[in-house]
Amino acid sequence: MAGSLGSYSIPLLGTSIFIATLTYLSYRLLSDYLHKWFAMKPIPEAAGTYPIIGNALQFKANSGDFFRQIEDLTREFGNAPLFKIWLGTLPMLILFHAETVEPILSNSIHMEKGYAYKFLHSWLGYGLLTSTGNKWRRRRKMLTPTFHFSILTDFLEVMNEQAEILVKKLEKQAGKGEFDCFSHITLCALDIICETAMGKKIYAQSQSDSQYVKSVYKMSDIVSRRQRSPWFWSDFVYKYFGGGREHDETLKVLHSFTNKVIKERAETISDTVEEKDSEDGTKKRRAFLDMLLKTTYEDGTRMSNEDIREEVDTFMFRGHDTTAASMNWAVHLLGAHPEAHGKVQQELREVFGESDRPANMEDVKRLKYLECVIKEALRLFPSVPFFARSIGEDCNINGFAVPKGVNAVIVTYALHRDPRYFPEPEAFRPERFLPENSVGRPPYAYVPFSAGLRNCIGQRFALMEEKVVLAAILRNFDIEACQEREDLRPLGELILRPENGIRIKLEKRKTQS
Repeated sequence: MAGSLGSYSIPLLGTSIFIATLTYLSYRLLSDYLHKWFAMKPIPEAAGTYPIIGNALQFKANSGDFFRQIEDLTREFGNAPLFKIWLGTLPMLILFHAETVEPILSNSIHMEKGYAYKFLHSWLGYGLLTSTGNKWRRRRKMLTPTFHFSILTDFLEVMNEQAEILVKKLEKQAGKGEFDCFSHITLCALDIICETAMGKKIYAQSQSDSQYVKSVYKMSDIVSRRQRSPWFWSDFVYKYFGGGREHDETLKVLHSFTNKVIKERAETISDTVEEKDSEDGTKKRRAFLDMLLKTTYEDGTRMSNEDIREEVDTFMFRGHDTTAASMNWAVHLLGAHPEAHGKVQQELREVFGESDRPANMEDVKRLKYLECVIKEALRLFPSVPFFARSIGEDCNINGFAVPKGVNAVIVTYALHRDPRYFPEPEAFRPERFLPENSVGRPPYAYVPFSAGLRNCIGQRFALMEEKVVLAAILRNFDIEACQEREDLRPLGELILRPENGIRIKLEKRKTQS
């Protein structure tokens, strides 16, 4: 009898512990939710907010429709300094004015990324984009020298080579009517980042049916959909009732590719020779991965293969998708604005004459108006349309109390349309970014590469790549946009992309007299 009672008591005890744990966690979550709910009550909020579920059921599943909802809300609350929405029990503080964005991005207390970034961890691990605290500081300090000016100069050769391949591909489209240039430019950016980041040619421009390319886009969409669906935030629920299987299959492709490249590169790299000539006498190109394999922390230890993969995956994603989107938006805007188009080509004639030589670093520095075009394109269509930080301590923003743990979402797309600093904000005016026209503009009114301590480490690389590729296109072709602005329908996923591509016509340029 005693034995049978004992056999019953073990599962009973387990059940009791489970119920007690669940009750405690529910109490903690509910207490935290109620604390934030009452503390943030004075902050304006979107209509239709319900207890526990918040605004989650209002948001559209389609990323384009969702993005337009956020866009509409920022217009609706345009005169308010901030407003809030709730995704389930998670409060989101929406910021889109320089004076509310600055206290968040300039304060190291609020350096941790928002909750939604956790869904990137399985893909990007805890690299520069997603890590925080001491790990982030240590890694950032170690990696900053890898973006030194002299190293960027080494990357210029790759950019020129891939831009030349792109031009040859575009020549086949010139004079033949409209076409979608988005994938052409994106594959060029992917070839550039693969060779500069990993030292590996993947020939994406000639083999566009790349499984890796498809997987990057698929994973971006998977993560974005999950971020908007609180009912799938639980790993257990997502694995068995959401898109867990698709996520894992896509992740396997991405990690297998990166792991293979790291293994191959590690086997060929020399620890004793910094630069080794190849057999044909040409200088061996440095790649970001080579530097990761050789770089040491302050205590002399090296990065593990997992650490290296985190950074390579991060740079592969952030280093091609963002620049590709930015270049495509710029192509559309130039094709839609003949005056700006002509000014860029005049500048190119002044810098290059009628030569077809590749761009050098001095040329890149001289392309001032093209830089204004890129910056204005990034103002209208920032590659990252919104990003989030976790509030690190109870604070006050513009007179409103904000408790620790709230997610602050900076809506770059709306921030860049503040008429106080960008009159007629929808107009494309590259001259806004000439030095004399930028005087007095708050630094946090324009943050295409984020700002503060966590600004983008690769922004000089991105700007250089965009100048080289766009210069190559415009030295060879005249561009005509075939879409109105409203036809583009931006998709607000992890990266701002046009739902309907970028449709243009190209004409081969005639030699200028």
